[in-house]
Amino acid sequence: MGQGAAVKGPVVIVGAGHAGFQLATSLRQAGFADPIHLINDEAHLPYQRPPLSKAYLKGTGGPETLMFRPQKFYSDQNIDLVYDRAVAVHRDARNVLLASGATLDYGHLVFATGARNRLLDIPNANLPDVRYLRILDDSESLRTLLAGAKRVVVIGAGFIGLEFAATARIKGLEVDVLELGARVMARAVTAEISDYFQKQHADAGVRIHLGVQATSIEADGAKVTGVSLSDGRHIPTDLVVVGVGVLPNVEIASEAGLAVASGIVVDEYLLTSDPHISAIGDCALFASPRFGGTLRLESVQNATDHARCVAARLTGDAKPYDGQPWFWSDQGNDKLQIAGLTTGYDQVVLRGDPAQKAFSAFCYKEGRLVGIESVNRAGDHMFGRRLLAAEGTIDPGKAADLNFDLKSALN
Repeated sequence: MGQGAAVKGPVVIVGAGHAGFQLATSLRQAGFADPIHLINDEAHLPYQRPPLSKAYLKGTGGPETLMFRPQKFYSDQNIDLVYDRAVAVHRDARNVLLASGATLDYGHLVFATGARNRLLDIPNANLPDVRYLRILDDSESLRTLLAGAKRVVVIGAGFIGLEFAATARIKGLEVDVLELGARVMARAVTAEISDYFQKQHADAGVRIHLGVQATSIEADGAKVTGVSLSDGRHIPTDLVVVGVGVLPNVEIASEAGLAVASGIVVDEYLLTSDPHISAIGDCALFASPRFGGTLRLESVQNATDHARCVAARLTGDAKPYDGQPWFWSDQGNDKLQIAGLTTGYDQVVLRGDPAQKAFSAFCYKEGRLVGIESVNRAGDHMFGRRLLAAEGTIDPGKAADLNFDLKSALN
């Protein structure tokens, strides 16, 4: 794999989420003048995803409140929004076959295909009142269902599950959350952060059941009546929302003969083994000089920074991707912000007091800072992003000392 000179001919982007939209926009900003075809398999203009489980679900505004840009933007920028679905890539002919039967030729092809929900595989999981939350149409349907529901069971205590649970509770529903793991958000955050959010949700009236899984959904005809658990209990409900992870959309790349694993395999330039094809965002398994090995990340930051990196390469300014990861989750009145990757940490130092509902967990590995998880402490988060981007660290004792000015560690 490698990079190359500025691309000539049309750029076809498969997927119009955060990564695809940003790539099309960044290409035009960088002066790319050839055609751009942005394939969008939803019936909406490209839109923001994070509000779908939070603000949009709570509110009354229409889909237009989520759109990145109005239709006029695409016309003005000469970005061809193709409302269709890519079904095959012909690498020899360098074209993409669409579900409508049309084809699009490309000088360079970019997969920004994202990911899809992992589906629940238990009896009655396909009933109408068993829902997932990933796209705008999901959120639209759930807004309607929430208005008529009294009880909801949420399966999965990750970010999406807990964000939805907080919203449903604010709307007055009885909420039960089922989680197979020993703590909430266990794959994403430290135990200190898990414990805080579990308490906040419980104080708000959300019932969290750990170490259990749903074994079947009970129904009266097509109407959901409850969920049976692995410990023999039964929870009555009239709505089930599932958040048990996602699967990257790699099938079209795999069928085209490209390497896939837990994502579409790309190098540090986000380029596949085919010099005419890149992959970005949630679907990309990328080589990381910063962290070593390969990573696949699911975040707006990763999607948009990937897009900017590829836009620069396609317009003649090739550099390896070296983004510093960050994430966030809004749950009720609390904002969780994460800077860095805390996988493999061996020491956690708290700055601030969880009882005051504002604190950060500084995570260390072999004495070196690898990430900061902050609750309602935006300053700590921004400090972490700057320090980690510069590959800096901070003494654990200073991190824990509220009298120590973090900014002095940036000098």
